[in-house]
Amino acid sequence: MDDAIAQNNEVRLIDLFVDSFKLTDFGFDFDFVENGRPAYHPSDLLKLFIYGYLNRIRSSRVLEKESQRNIELMWLLKRLVPDHNTIANFRKDNTKPIAKVFRATVKMASHFELIGGTLVAGDSTKLRAQNSKKNNFNPAKIDRHIAYIDARLEEYALALSKQDGDTNNKKVITKKISKHRLQKQKYIAYQNIIDSTGVTQISTSDPDSRQIMTRNNISEVAYTVQTIVDARHNIPIDFKVTNQNDSKAMGGMLRRTKTILRTNNFTALFDKGYHTGSEFKAADQLGIKTLVAIPSIGRASQAPDTNYNSEHFAYCKENDTYTCPQGNILKSNGSTYKGNNYTFKQYKTKKCKNCPVRDLCTTAKANGKVIQRSEYQHYIEQNAIRMKQDPKAYKKRQAIVEHPYGVIKRQWGFYYIMTKKTIEHASADVGLIFSAYNLRRIFNLIDHNSLKEYLKRLFLIFYTYRTVFKAFCQTYINSKNQNIYHKKYYMVT
Repeated sequence: MDDAIAQNNEVRLIDLFVDSFKLTDFGFDFDFVENGRPAYHPSDLLKLFIYGYLNRIRSSRVLEKESQRNIELMWLLKRLVPDHNTIANFRKDNTKPIAKVFRATVKMASHFELIGGTLVAGDSTKLRAQNSKKNNFNPAKIDRHIAYIDARLEEYALALSKQDGDTNNKKVITKKISKHRLQKQKYIAYQNIIDSTGVTQISTSDPDSRQIMTRNNISEVAYTVQTIVDARHNIPIDFKVTNQNDSKAMGGMLRRTKTILRTNNFTALFDKGYHTGSEFKAADQLGIKTLVAIPSIGRASQAPDTNYNSEHFAYCKENDTYTCPQGNILKSNGSTYKGNNYTFKQYKTKKCKNCPVRDLCTTAKANGKVIQRSEYQHYIEQNAIRMKQDPKAYKKRQAIVEHPYGVIKRQWGFYYIMTKKTIEHASADVGLIFSAYNLRRIFNLIDHNSLKEYLKRLFLIFYTYRTVFKAFCQTYINSKNQNIYHKKYYMVT
């Protein structure tokens, strides 16, 4: 069988890649039932999944079938054929270890200098969850269902009152009434959960998934996958599965990126969905330069003449005042007001009443033009300055961060999550997706002979370390048993 697998076949790279790990350090579970059949080694199941995802196979049943007929998998698994339940359980039970496998792919890419670490781009993509829209409920949808049931119950009650002696019809109607009452109790229970927990939605098949907008006003019950992609070879260096939108994601992703790259000397590009004042402050505190697209002003916030929009009012930090295009000074009364997760001040002037261009500046009848300045406005303005100074840099964002999404979703067809129930299980699936993507990039960019030499060195280092350490431990135990204390043992310890 070994002769049937070419030396340049990438399945040999997968074998070396997994064997170069110390899987106990990754946290894979090695426990097995003593009275049952021996457990499959985690390395065998990990090899099976990496091979599967690289070849667009994620189903545990299909992987089981392929291990019986695919000669590459027969060689890789040494003719082992795990059951599909064993395969599926390995994926969902090893979320954190799989994340460490992804980190290993990033480390390998860094070793071969495929990661520049000076320019990164962040974005999110939506992967559909194993939960239909029918099994997703929000307060408005629950109210509609309850109203529909109440209307049907009234109809059945009226029909029941008109039945004279037809016993069969009465039984049918009574059965329908009982069924609708049970359904109503179910929806009332959902509403009670929403009221008591503060969640906005309930998904019955996959509780952590949420109905969110995906594209062009089309919604799906899905997860949001936040990613950071390095610009040199479009390699993702971090991901996080959430059920939230993008507005509060940038700060946390930059903090993680700083830890991965071990520096803050890089520029991060994000689209307008991440344009949030508190996140700009977080990036500033981390010392990371960000370029975030500036969203357009809402129609309700625009002046009748756009030349009099608030961005054309000059702010003076020393005097804490604004100057309008007509030269009038807008002052604050010093009070701070609470907004949605932020505080702000209001600036206005009495000269608005007699201003000759008032109709061009504002539609307000009482106070005239009022400008609100958020506590994060300084950081927002700094981003606007950076965008003006370096407009070409931001244009690279889409080409950098959309590349992995195009391959994963369009070419590979991985536009949905395979696992069910909880973000942790979804993260395991996404971790394998991005691990496979990074390996595909590395296999395409690096000479296979160089890869083999690198992985063989890691393999030898790991096994040499393990053999020497075992020998030392045994020698040390023997010396302790003989009450012999050698200085060299303590030095090695």
